[in-house]
Amino acid sequence: MPGGRLTQQDRQQIALGLADGLAYAEIARRLDRPTSTITREVMRNGGPTGYRSDLAHRATERRTQRRRPASSQGAAVVPQPHGRDAEAVREYEETFTTVMMASGLPKMMARVLVCLYTTDSGSLTAAELAQHLQVSPATISKAITFLDGQGLVQRAAGERRRERYFVDDDLWYRSMIASIQANAQLVETARQGVAVLGSGTPAAVRLENVARFLDFVGESMERAAQQAREVLSTKPEATPDDGDSPTP
Repeated sequence: MPGGRLTQQDRQQIALGLADGLAYAEIARRLDRPTSTITREVMRNGGPTGYRSDLAHRATERRTQRRRPASSQGAAVVPQPHGRDAEAVREYEETFTTVMMASGLPKMMARVLVCLYTTDSGSLTAAELAQHLQVSPATISKAITFLDGQGLVQRAAGERRRERYFVDDDLWYRSMIASIQANAQLVETARQGVAVLGSGTPAAVRLENVARFLDFVGESMERAAQQAREVLSTKPEATPDDGDSPTP
């Protein structure tokens, strides 16, 4: 309602208005809001060129949670091992989730991935994820299906036929290779366009430039990913103790 808090749908309309080049006043008129509300919303969430409705909505949720008394928060603060500050851990998980969302992951998928990254056990069941995130098992199942399809989580058999989910050290290598393969498809498609549109024509030249750029970047990324994997997975050789060294 006018004067109330902006909803996620309101923020989506703001993003669409910005994409269409509308002035703040026009966006405000369409939402029946004060222009100052729209201006403040956009400027505190990336500005007119960096505004994203999902990230803006999540940032607002986080600010609301920080202001809300601990007793009124939905999820109880879980005691932390190793003497960690439970509130600091929760805040870090929120920050990590927001960064994951900025990279393109949907909100729930980002939350699940962050859970798997920050658990000491190394893996979690669907029930454990649901309990930690305070969501339904069906929501976790949907998120895991998405992440598994993207190669971002691994599955392992657990007790009582319950699958456990984890992220391993090769996660980002596989993710990078998947990105490189998608990049290669773009290169191939762009070069198909060159043949269709006629080599040397303005449109074909534009597509050829796209193909050359992506081809160069893809090769560089693949080389760097392979080198990083080799370097980071190589364990340093054990050096003998002084007592084991041969006497000259």
